[in-house]
Amino acid sequence: MKITPRVFSGMQPTGSLHLGNYLGAMVNWIKMQETHECIYCVVDLHAITVAQDPGELRTAIRQVTAAYIAAGLDPTKSILFNQSQVSAHAELAWVFNCVARLGWLNRMTQFKEKAGKDREQASVGLYAYPNLMAADILAYRATHVPVGEDQKQHLELARDIAQKFNNDFASSIVAEGFADGIFFPQPEPVITGSSTRVMSLRDGTKKMSKSDPSDLSRINMTDDADTIAKKVQKAKTDPEPLPSDEKGFEGRPEAENLIGIYATLVDKPVEAVLNEFGGQQFSAFKKVLADALVARIEPIANEIKRLSSDPAEIDRILGDGSARAREIASPIMDKVKDIVGFIRS
Repeated sequence: MKITPRVFSGMQPTGSLHLGNYLGAMVNWIKMQETHECIYCVVDLHAITVAQDPGELRTAIRQVTAAYIAAGLDPTKSILFNQSQVSAHAELAWVFNCVARLGWLNRMTQFKEKAGKDREQASVGLYAYPNLMAADILAYRATHVPVGEDQKQHLELARDIAQKFNNDFASSIVAEGFADGIFFPQPEPVITGSSTRVMSLRDGTKKMSKSDPSDLSRINMTDDADTIAKKVQKAKTDPEPLPSDEKGFEGRPEAENLIGIYATLVDKPVEAVLNEFGGQQFSAFKKVLADALVARIEPIANEIKRLSSDPAEIDRILGDGSARAREIASPIMDKVKDIVGFIRS
């Protein structure tokens, strides 16, 4: 079973996708599907690590799928599916629960942030979330994972789990025909672009997030032109003119964020944008930024609306993608069972 270069990534179906999801991840996903074998997932198993309304969850899964497609993911080029339709994710996650060590999970900073002070009331699923993320990736023996900076720690854990599985079952892996004793690859992070971490429009020190209580903090992929213009106009800035070089970003996170967003939208280096707008006031730049955002987001928002009007077609796409995902994951999971020592009929 040869290791094939393969990309895997996914997003949770919780709330509307926003500009941070799009520029920080999806732009690169779209590019990679032209050069790689890509598997993109709506990670609904991860979504239920916190309480969800079942009806709202189904709607959110379809909405995120519509956003994927509207943004440019082609379900004929990439495999596009929702996680819960492929049982290998949950099966491999249990195996990894038995491979990973408690000490590893105790070091995961995202659990501490999400669970907050009431950690004793958090679900076991939220705590073991990184093991499921490792299973998501390694169920396909994926070699590359586009991730944001905040997910790098989880990917490093996936690499540790892969290595420990290979070490723990080395003799069994060799007996199953893998002469080098390596079954799972070490997945590599793919972090590219000038705006891989898009920050809040209200606080340039915090990541743009769908969980932020203020809708003014983010540009949603479903926002119309007037809403986008209003949010950009109200975006937090400082009284100084735009800097002329990147050294001028020191102590000015909001300026760095807005410039980074624009640079990514127009596909120019930050330095080139600063050469063009350095020394100008934010009021003039914000109008240019709003126009660029509307030009990019409005067609996507319209397509999301059109696709969402036909949930049966979205379900068909997810069903087709899930079948294709199972074709890859099922043989890998069967081999895992053989390596671990399970009996298969």
